[in-house]
Amino acid sequence: RQQYVGKVRFSHFDTHVQSSKKVLLATENNVFAALNTRTGELFWRHVDKTGPEGNIDALLQHGQDAVLVVGNGRLLRSWETNVGGLNWEIVLDSGSFQSACLVGQQDTVKHVAVLKKTVISLHYLSNGHQKWIENLPESETVDYQAVYSGGNGEVYALGVVPHSHIAIVAYSVEDGEIIKQISVEAPWLSNIQASCVMIGQGMLTCVDSATVSLYMLDLHVQSQMTQIPLQSLGLEVAPGFHPVLVSTQPNPARQPLSEFFLQLGPEHYLLLQLNNGQIVTLRDFKPAMLVSFATTGEKTVAAVMSPKNKTASSLNLFSAETGRRLLDTTLIFNMDPNGGKPEKLYVQAFLKKDDSVGYRVMVQTEDHTLTFIQQPGRVMWTREEALSDVVTMEMVDLPLTGTQAELEGEFGKKADGLMSMVLKRLSSQLILLQAWISHLWKLFYDARKPRSHVKNDVTIENLSRDEFNLQKMMVMVTASGKLFGIDSKTGSILWRHYLDNIPSNAAFKLMVQRTTAHFPHPPQCTLLIKDKDSGLATLHVFNPIFGKKSHITPPALPQPILQSLMLPLMDQDYAKVLLLVDDQYKVSAFPSTKNVLQQLQEMASSIFFYLVDSSQGRLSGYRLRMDLSTELIWEVVIPTEVQRIVSVKGKRPNEHVHSQGRVMGDRSVLYKYLNPNLLAVVTESTDLHQERSFVGILLIDGVTGRIIHEAVQRKARGPVHVVHSENWVVYEYWSTKSRRNEFSVIELYEGMELYNSTVFSSLDRPHAPQVLQQSYIFPSSISTLEATLTEKGITSRHLLIGLPSGGILSLPKMFLDPRRPEIVTEQSREENLIPYAPELLIRTEWFINYNQTVSRVRGIYTAPSGLESTCLV
Repeated sequence: RQQYVGKVRFSHFDTHVQSSKKVLLATENNVFAALNTRTGELFWRHVDKTGPEGNIDALLQHGQDAVLVVGNGRLLRSWETNVGGLNWEIVLDSGSFQSACLVGQQDTVKHVAVLKKTVISLHYLSNGHQKWIENLPESETVDYQAVYSGGNGEVYALGVVPHSHIAIVAYSVEDGEIIKQISVEAPWLSNIQASCVMIGQGMLTCVDSATVSLYMLDLHVQSQMTQIPLQSLGLEVAPGFHPVLVSTQPNPARQPLSEFFLQLGPEHYLLLQLNNGQIVTLRDFKPAMLVSFATTGEKTVAAVMSPKNKTASSLNLFSAETGRRLLDTTLIFNMDPNGGKPEKLYVQAFLKKDDSVGYRVMVQTEDHTLTFIQQPGRVMWTREEALSDVVTMEMVDLPLTGTQAELEGEFGKKADGLMSMVLKRLSSQLILLQAWISHLWKLFYDARKPRSHVKNDVTIENLSRDEFNLQKMMVMVTASGKLFGIDSKTGSILWRHYLDNIPSNAAFKLMVQRTTAHFPHPPQCTLLIKDKDSGLATLHVFNPIFGKKSHITPPALPQPILQSLMLPLMDQDYAKVLLLVDDQYKVSAFPSTKNVLQQLQEMASSIFFYLVDSSQGRLSGYRLRMDLSTELIWEVVIPTEVQRIVSVKGKRPNEHVHSQGRVMGDRSVLYKYLNPNLLAVVTESTDLHQERSFVGILLIDGVTGRIIHEAVQRKARGPVHVVHSENWVVYEYWSTKSRRNEFSVIELYEGMELYNSTVFSSLDRPHAPQVLQQSYIFPSSISTLEATLTEKGITSRHLLIGLPSGGILSLPKMFLDPRRPEIVTEQSREENLIPYAPELLIRTEWFINYNQTVSRVRGIYTAPSGLESTCLV
């Protein structure tokens, strides 16, 4: 089990003791965690609700307490950072969250201030109780955006009327009285958070790109802003760049430092200092990619990362007060060629024994990877946080080794004579004997070494298929656009590849075009990346075992893509053909060789596909013509004002059905209705009133558009989870009438005799199937649902159910059998049917992940292994 936290939004090093090994992270995935800075492993982790409810708005840290504002200002929580326990949690008044800060006096921090749209409140840090809450004056017109405290017994709320003036209200920490209230002309300002910082003794400093000036305002005395044109300091802004300010307030009970960074271009920073009202340039950094302040004890340093060459960049420390470079503080960061560019810099500074400053850095790159580096550039650990958001995956069989291929070849040719067969057998036995002796020698050699020196690392070079094909390569695609190859046995990452320029809302589809079975042709995977807004798509073709980009150039796709399908056709290099349908309903094939196009023309009459438009409630079926144009042959329209299409589930192409029928108690056979073109369409009512809401399921033939069966669950609503396999469909929904989760199962049978026992055709089916349906009560809500998959389909199926509690339940399908009898008869006993009971139990021995809880299960992927009884999950 591997645990991840996601893309980091806030990070703080635990600095209240010098030897602390913790770094606190709050992430975009609503996870709050502490990592061990020596190893990169989790000390503890808290996974909050998904979506805006669990969104972490702010993280403030003081000593052993970490204060979080969660869910757009809904909750204020304090965590104890050593063990990750909750100190207290309070519900805040309604209103959207703007900003929060710690409030201290005389070097002690006792309060936390929270600024909402219309109110400001002060809470005790020890127990979260509210000390006072005050309404903000003129909050209808003024947009309050920032709160600041400099340790002098006052809390400032800073607001702005865009393009008019700044409003500043000072409150007393003791009783929340307004000490003073001023408004200052600022016609150029629209957003305080983006343009302004506090420096020195209550000096509000803003930068404006239109007038190319710095503006300064002393909160204690002045009533108007002082303009300092950047030209007067001899500075120039890069064209089209919005300048940015970076300041630091190491101790909330004291004023911020009077030194700050000004960014003038993508790779240009300046360290400036406010000295008696004058701005002095301490140092000019060009080129510099990232900067950060860090404090240890009483010393504050500035870390600057600058590019060294194309593959590496160097970090240096500078004294914040003087801008001088500190000796022996250079650190080299080597960029991963398969990763992204550095995006954020977090510095952990510490005092050495000789009172000089040492440091370690955590670098976050565009592909969400965290790398922790020690001087002079030793990588202590990396965490691939992109894996917290896997979108799609496939399991690919590993290739055979040379000796295995030899053995396969031994039984291949029947035309050889007896003598040559014997010689072949002997030579292959010798090869195996040789391999066995070398394996024994390696075991003997390793046994003499100490345990720590023995390397059992799995590398791409020594990967090979095991006897039962249980070890596979898992190819994962993540939302950030990074691809991973992971060994299924050990979980170690064998290769990674970062695709840049991925749109933020991309949809991914991964297809295995050629497996490892066609030696000497390398295996081949194709990833279709589609921008959801424009519909434009690109193809990335790669080798799933090594992760290398394929030498085959995929076709350019100038038109938006509607549908992609893998056909059972192969080209002369054993690659399956991928059909792409664009918005003009034109079809293109990849690979598109002469051979493929010829096969397509021959098979065109039997290629059908369907498109779903859920916004208009339309399912349409098309067929391919000889000239590779398409023709609409059927359409089903579901009225969108009554119900909407939630999901459409077909059967998996790699699933095998072993038996055609079920033997009844009287030894007759009930034959299954095995339609490979069947689609299960799930709809939900648009009216959500609990008396009128319903869930509908339609079984539609994808070739003819015939509705085979329709079922409606009244007084029910989603989310609906569906599994469609063999001749059955199982779906789960929430019953609003009984207020519980229910499973419903539909099974389709042809009857006691088969209409056509050799081949199935959707076009020639005069009889409708018999439909059996039953429902059951399930005692828990579920996150996801999937069915097991085996090589030949002999083993009885289980349903894999991901539960919100973190368990993955394996429920035997025989409990969800619509033929379970209410009254037990001799025949049902003969057939081994379990008597009907409405409740399904959750047995603890059915949890396949034991005590290794998996939080937030979004999908379950199953793949067959070489053993019929086993499948990989």
